[in-house]
Amino acid sequence: MPSIHASFAKPRPQRQQGVALFVVIVFVMLSMLLALWASRTSLFNEMVVSNDADYQRAFEAAQALVQDAELDIRSADYDVATGKTVDGLNCIAGGNICRSFSADKFPLESKEITALINTMDAQTTKCRSGICTRRTGRQDFWNYTSATLPVPTGLQPGEVPLEQLATAGIGARFGEFTGAKFGTGSNANPILADRSANNRGGWYWIEVMPYSDASKTQNLIVDTVSNQLKLNLDVYAIYRITALAYGRKPETMVVLQETYARQRKKD
Repeated sequence: MPSIHASFAKPRPQRQQGVALFVVIVFVMLSMLLALWASRTSLFNEMVVSNDADYQRAFEAAQALVQDAELDIRSADYDVATGKTVDGLNCIAGGNICRSFSADKFPLESKEITALINTMDAQTTKCRSGICTRRTGRQDFWNYTSATLPVPTGLQPGEVPLEQLATAGIGARFGEFTGAKFGTGSNANPILADRSANNRGGWYWIEVMPYSDASKTQNLIVDTVSNQLKLNLDVYAIYRITALAYGRKPETMVVLQETYARQRKKD
């Protein structure tokens, strides 16, 4: 009986194509891109939150400066016997509260307005001790600094770089004439307390603007509408308050403006 021999051929080993390695590299690269995107998004969100928080702190500081300026104006009228204002401010507590040791005071009578304006008008900056004449020319004076290029042309008297206004003796600091405190602990505002440099912390300026009815047209603000609600002013002046607060970051600055009139009750 013939024998049968079966022959089996060995399979040839297949060459590796490297597909698995390529897939792994692709997934690693995608993971790296996702991680990079997530980190950049997180950093951007952190910057946005940080900038917004700094702006809010500066905004609160500017609001406090406006209120302090109002109190500064009201403190001109106080009871000589008690030394206190209607707001309870003690003008004899020491320091320069109620402008006790300042030559520049807010007018208590209409006849004092002209003398005050003439004094301020003689200053190069048209301001002194936080009191100014009505500003002419550009109203956004905080945008004009020594770094502004090109230098504006046609500048009006008193239009000076912000650095000349935000300085001691020209602008006023928080609490300088009211004795207001910066707060303590978590309620303290670090911006108001920062006086390490002129471009830190906050300042305010108060423009004195004479007011009259239509029969006194020599004044700056005139009421020409006969049926308009009349202002019962202590003196015939309206005040424009400009408060500026620098944030903790160099690029943060908040400016608030308010028109304020001290009114009296009718007899």
